[in-house]
Amino acid sequence: MVQAYILIQTEVGKATSVAQSIARIEGVLQAEDVTGPYDVIVRAEADTVDDLGRLVVAKIQQVEGITRTLTCPVVHL
Repeated sequence: MVQAYILIQTEVGKATSVAQSIARIEGVLQAEDVTGPYDVIVRAEADTVDDLGRLVVAKIQQVEGITRTLTCPVVHL
């Protein structure tokens, strides 16, 4: 399994609805609206890096109200 944190910027006033929509996507472990430079932080998992990329591009980035994402894969050093 590959896990990642996805940092999301949204349109003004859309953080809560974006987090709620993303939380329902298969592969998303947690989605919370936060304060700071990002509006929503998501923890997601997939079988492979390619599957994770498809999850982000085909599902998460398609949620209405998202303006930018930054995917940070979890590493175990």
